[in-house]
Amino acid sequence: MHLSSQRNGTRKRSFFLFPNSNDRIRNSGTGKQTFITVSDKDGWPSFFIILLLNPFAILPGFEAMEGQKEVIDRLQRSFRSRVTLPEQFRLAQLDALLSLIKENETQILEALHQDLYKPKFEAVLSEIDMVMNEICFAINNLRTWMQPEYVGKNLATKLDDCFVRREPLGVVLIIGAWNYPLQLILLPLVGAIAAGNCAILKPSEISQATEKLLAELIPKYLSKECYAVVCGGAEETKTLLENRFDHIFYTGSQNVARSILQAAAVHLTPVTLELGGKCPCLIYGKVDIKAAARRLAWAKFFNAGQSCVAPDYVLCTPQIQAALIPALRDALEGFYTAQPKQCPDMGRIVSDRHWDRLNNMLERSAGTVEIGGESTKQEKYMAPTVLVNVKENDVLMQEEIFGPILPILSVETLEEGIDFMNCREKPLALYIFSDEPQVVTKVLEQTSSGGFCSNDGIVHMTLPGLPFGGVGASGMGSYHGRWGFETFSHRRGCMLRGWGLERINVLRYPPYQETNLSWLRWATGAKKGWSGCSVM
Repeated sequence: MHLSSQRNGTRKRSFFLFPNSNDRIRNSGTGKQTFITVSDKDGWPSFFIILLLNPFAILPGFEAMEGQKEVIDRLQRSFRSRVTLPEQFRLAQLDALLSLIKENETQILEALHQDLYKPKFEAVLSEIDMVMNEICFAINNLRTWMQPEYVGKNLATKLDDCFVRREPLGVVLIIGAWNYPLQLILLPLVGAIAAGNCAILKPSEISQATEKLLAELIPKYLSKECYAVVCGGAEETKTLLENRFDHIFYTGSQNVARSILQAAAVHLTPVTLELGGKCPCLIYGKVDIKAAARRLAWAKFFNAGQSCVAPDYVLCTPQIQAALIPALRDALEGFYTAQPKQCPDMGRIVSDRHWDRLNNMLERSAGTVEIGGESTKQEKYMAPTVLVNVKENDVLMQEEIFGPILPILSVETLEEGIDFMNCREKPLALYIFSDEPQVVTKVLEQTSSGGFCSNDGIVHMTLPGLPFGGVGASGMGSYHGRWGFETFSHRRGCMLRGWGLERINVLRYPPYQETNLSWLRWATGAKKGWSGCSVM
């Protein structure tokens, strides 16, 4: 936004506040636009009046500076110009995104610490490096991904070129989540850029520091004509969803996902939903209990338990539970000391509202607290907490916990554990800890989940070669690596045919004859044991 002043009726002076502005602001509450001109005689007092009327106007990247419709129209024009299609443009934008992270790592770490008290180690591992690795993976493989995929042909299409062409969808909307506010907005963006799309990013307003930083940095590094950041809360998101997009990618809760689907249905917009659920961890048979406790504790209490793939509850026999509790106590004390509240490696709950929800669940649970249980609302702190004697109808088992609380439930047999998991919604991830390969195989074959990992937790999602996504209530669609490229691509089936062999083509023209039908069935059909196709 520019505040312009005029002297002697001719000369103008501009005060630059926002990039890419059209001299207007949009009030975050009413959505109304205000056009502003500040004269010399008004001076800076008028500027402060403007800020008083709309304090959000000073936020960099705040979409008050340009209406949502104008932003979407601008990106749609850019996409129609085909500027995002060339490989070199995509590579340049990916390289710019990589520079954004490398050159602003300190600011990113500060924002993540401000939002979630996130330790540097965890922030680098799960946010910065994970995104950079994804970008490099896309850069290294983009040319291969963009190549046409030739398919098998039958006798009737032997002389044709038949292939699948990956094409961008258009202008896509990416709505991120607050628990990994950098990773969960930029990883989908990598796939969108690689596939040749324009994109609007809607970071979570709960992680305010990261939201503000993204709104400031994205326009500095990426093409302003192809990528934009929209800031705001639920009302801004609701208004945004009233527009037509070519794809919506959402990470968050199941309740909001239902609203996303309803909004997308109006325009028949395809949707990817990355949700969550109660990810089970079954410990059964022979197992290195000390190693299992360390890996379980790390996966569960990483980011203060605020991970969609964190183990939500443990299933084990009473015998394993008796050994697991002291092993978990030792592991947690080794990780966070006997005073985790003072440990810089222990994160915090993101907001008072989320702390209240977790504290309420803990107070209402009929389980027995074996480890932890301490909490302080003022500091949004909750100690790593482990409970036993938890029943399946306990309050802790009714919804995803999404915090540093780990209930342990008893099962007597492997079959009972498998049945317990299968009677519930399909989770985003499922974990089995066992030294017995037949146990791991049985759990893998007799359960369903978005992802699966044996003898560890959450690490499977760090590999770009594996698709990451849910199934059933835990989500639809997947991304990471090539899977993100595919999510944001349309697979266009293409056949290039010349004018030859017209004498053979007459077999399919009217008047139809039984003899011609027999020939066509032979030329186009497949036989059992033979695909009937070959790739040329």
